[in-house]
Amino acid sequence: MTTSTPLSDLSPDQLAERLTTLRADYADLQGKGLKLDLTRGKPGSDQLDLSEGLLRLPTTHLDRSGTDVRNYGGLEGLAEMREIFADLLGVDVDRVIAGGNSSLSMMYQVVTWLLSHGGPDSPRPWSKEETVTFVCPVPGYDRHFTMLADLGIEMVTVPMHDDGPDVPSVRALVADDPSVKGMWLVPTYANPTGAVTSAEVAAELMAMPTAAPDFRILWDNAYAVHHLTEVETKSADALALASASGHPNRPVVFASTSKITFAGAGVAAMACSPENKEWFLKRLSFAAIGPDKVNQLRHVEFFGDADGVRAHMRRHRDLIAPKFAAVQDALRSRLDGLGVATWSEPVGGYFVDLNVLDGTAARVVRLAKEAGIALTPAGSAFPHGNDPDDRNIRLAPTFPSLADVEAAMAGVAVCVELAAVEKLSAT
Repeated sequence: MTTSTPLSDLSPDQLAERLTTLRADYADLQGKGLKLDLTRGKPGSDQLDLSEGLLRLPTTHLDRSGTDVRNYGGLEGLAEMREIFADLLGVDVDRVIAGGNSSLSMMYQVVTWLLSHGGPDSPRPWSKEETVTFVCPVPGYDRHFTMLADLGIEMVTVPMHDDGPDVPSVRALVADDPSVKGMWLVPTYANPTGAVTSAEVAAELMAMPTAAPDFRILWDNAYAVHHLTEVETKSADALALASASGHPNRPVVFASTSKITFAGAGVAAMACSPENKEWFLKRLSFAAIGPDKVNQLRHVEFFGDADGVRAHMRRHRDLIAPKFAAVQDALRSRLDGLGVATWSEPVGGYFVDLNVLDGTAARVVRLAKEAGIALTPAGSAFPHGNDPDDRNIRLAPTFPSLADVEAAMAGVAVCVELAAVEKLSAT
């Protein structure tokens, strides 16, 4: 149990004494021979076991219309699968496309096709512009940023608040610069902060004037049904808000069952305006003849309907909520009141966002690694891995066992305090 005295209030002698104690604690930590991993937001094996019944499905090869799902065709996916996604996302089923196993692949397709061909409201392909820039709320999802970097798209950051991106900052970026073509957003239980974009913020983002006529908000609703409490937060209705504001093509919504059933064999979906849907399916028709409809039918049989998904996610919650509680317990017991760390207390999603003393995040990650605890690299929640304050660390507690989460977090807390005392002692 830690003292409640802020470390910055300690005298030099007190800091030196504390440093000696922490170095002994850290030596004990290293002596345990740990090999623990909090790096990626993957389902644990017990979560994957919840979907083992999928392996015995489907029991038929016909969808409800009598079409043989083993054959070619059906580019927009099975109607039954699209209905499930439509219900979960709160959108009209005719806006939904059900695809393969990866929503990230669908995002990549959208961005690359905007570059190569432009969208239905683009003056020209994005690649013909001198510069293409995306707005990136931070902390954010590293794979969004690495995708843009791979495609040569520039990134500008705005703060991510508890109710969504900082709207004044976004407005200032998009109002006069036509090179600002898009924006990433994880609207519900954001990666990594757990923030939920409010309906008010979402409405402002959909209605704001933009210099680019083909501005897109890539609305990655990856965690829409990943609740950690009995309160099941609903996402803002991006498509309806955009249509009401006169910008129906602005949002493109993505989701998947990757963290619901099997991470490598789920079903992805996107939802968008009719014009965007026609545009996407036209491009897709040159790249594919149809998705894996057998897998889609397997999921339809397994869940039955959207309520089946919701019931399934309550079983997920029972498994992972204790792990998130363990993270909170470890951070509170060791760091509360020291003034060297703050952290999110998410009610959904897959991550806890930890902010340590400025200038120490990379040191914390290195200390943890040398003690056998793997953490996501410091700065990974920022474009190009560049956290200007070197303070942000993403914690991913779902994959390890509960006992391993407890052991890892006890060690992480030691590393956070040790790095802080080292820095304060040097100043």
